[in-house]
Amino acid sequence: MCGITGWVSFDRDLSTEAVVLDAMTETMACRGPDDRGTWAEGPAALGHRRLAIIDLPGGRQPMTAGTPEGTVALVYSGEAYNFTGLRRELIGRGHRFTTDSDTEVVLRGYLEWGDRIAERLNGMYAFAVWDGRRDQLVMIRDRMGIKPFYFHPTADGVLFGSEPKAIIANPLVRPRVALDGLRELFTMVMTPGHAVWDGMREVEPGTVVTVDRSGLRTRAYWRLETRPHTDDRDTTVARVRTLLDDIVCRQLVADVPRCTLLSGGLDSSAMTALAARQLAEQGEKVRSFAVDFVGQTDHFVADELRGTPDTPFVHDVARLARTDHQDIVLDAQTLADPAVRERVLRARDLPVGLGDLDSSLFLLFRAVREHSTVALSGESADEVFGGYLQFFDEEARSAETFPWLPMAGRYFGDRADVLRADVAKSLDLDAYIADAYRSAVAGIHRLDGESDFEYRMRRMSHLHLTRFVRALLDRKDRMSMAVGLEVRVPYCDHRLVEYVYNTPWSLKSFDGREKTLLREATADVLPKSVYDRVKSPYPSTQDPRYGRALQDQVKELLARPDHPVFDVVDREKIHQAAHRDTPASTQGARYGLERTLDLALWLDLYEPELTLS
Repeated sequence: MCGITGWVSFDRDLSTEAVVLDAMTETMACRGPDDRGTWAEGPAALGHRRLAIIDLPGGRQPMTAGTPEGTVALVYSGEAYNFTGLRRELIGRGHRFTTDSDTEVVLRGYLEWGDRIAERLNGMYAFAVWDGRRDQLVMIRDRMGIKPFYFHPTADGVLFGSEPKAIIANPLVRPRVALDGLRELFTMVMTPGHAVWDGMREVEPGTVVTVDRSGLRTRAYWRLETRPHTDDRDTTVARVRTLLDDIVCRQLVADVPRCTLLSGGLDSSAMTALAARQLAEQGEKVRSFAVDFVGQTDHFVADELRGTPDTPFVHDVARLARTDHQDIVLDAQTLADPAVRERVLRARDLPVGLGDLDSSLFLLFRAVREHSTVALSGESADEVFGGYLQFFDEEARSAETFPWLPMAGRYFGDRADVLRADVAKSLDLDAYIADAYRSAVAGIHRLDGESDFEYRMRRMSHLHLTRFVRALLDRKDRMSMAVGLEVRVPYCDHRLVEYVYNTPWSLKSFDGREKTLLREATADVLPKSVYDRVKSPYPSTQDPRYGRALQDQVKELLARPDHPVFDVVDREKIHQAAHRDTPASTQGARYGLERTLDLALWLDLYEPELTLS
């Protein structure tokens, strides 16, 4: 797991641009605290920051291979979980290896198969290859978009990086955000390829982007496709378990300390239990970590989203799986610390406004990093198996919009409510969402004979797996890599995603409950309390002292009436929220405060040029 960046300029010799390349590379320092490297030759320059996971002494980058026709150079971020099998195949084809790293397997694989190496990889990855034989740059991203990857075309080439900050560090780029970028910020539509920043794009998941003197081309090597499902219930449950066992086994491979992130929900509990069983066979114990808040378990108040506190269920799993467990308990003062907010915002590059959901995840990862370098997470199981409330809510099922939006509006209010009226009118978010939805569902294939209800559920699954999950994966990646922690996501293995996506809803939820397939496939390793537990989202603090701290910080901001944030947000609405007598104790009630603080800090740190009309 690392940070990558680079620059291709066909009209100049970039070996003279070491200062700029170094600046771009150093923005990735948190992603790669163990090593750094740069390489430049003619029109190409590559930078790399390394977090060493496999073959600690041998995986330095940029990694190059000399050929009679020219140099081939690689910068790579992520993990290829099937690299040992590919290595054996490449050796059989005559390749010689000088390291034991998966990076060299990807480089040699490119030499053997070109960009078709993408179809052979199982894992999470974002990498760029400068092919000096053809004077072209090839950028490839994993199928689910687990690893971030951005690029910015220029007049004579392209800039790229694991994060926007690497691209913005180049003087060719000015940080601008136009209307569509702001629309992405204030909606939850996650348009594929959209990067918010003007002129910048994402390498879309499952895509190869090639840049040469003739321009830029894209090729999709993987897309989520509709196929008939012919397995019966027992076979389907067994197949899910077989896949999970294999996936967890692959993702436990590392040359550094590993752990699991345990929330006490079905997803992380099943993953932790499977990992514990496999490691026990090797005489090892799993380390597990959970986040909690001071006083939360003792004073928990149930609401429509969260019916139970996590900690009792976490401890049930830890006892049954015999993990070496630790709770990371956070207080309101730390969660509201402006320094933590700044670390989070710099990691994300954008004012997402998730407040304690982001800060607590960052603080959890920072504490975990003191003990482990690799963590397995239950992220994305809700998208794969159908675990969210909206999958069971008739309004969300039947709405002609993204199914999470009715639920978000119900529990958190209108995300645009903090905007000034003139800004909201210019953005016209309702029209933007409607257009995005029509585009998103247009290509979802319906099986012959598929009922209206099954097709509706298929569309919901497809939207979650191609839109919603990407926002969560990006959040996970940014928060973890900000502290140099590699977080792996077993439920994003494309084999599992393809299989479960094409399983009819009648099998995914054959007992009427969420994630029935996952529950039944792992029932033998779960405590009964977790087996019976109803879905509970990632926890949020209920401590009123956190809400009060936010109000105090917003009051300080209100004392600066000329701050540019008030060109975007409605000052009077924010004033009312900051002076409310009862401090907000719920995530939804705090949204306006947290969004405003994030926006103000973003404007201070990045100084973006905004188009507001």
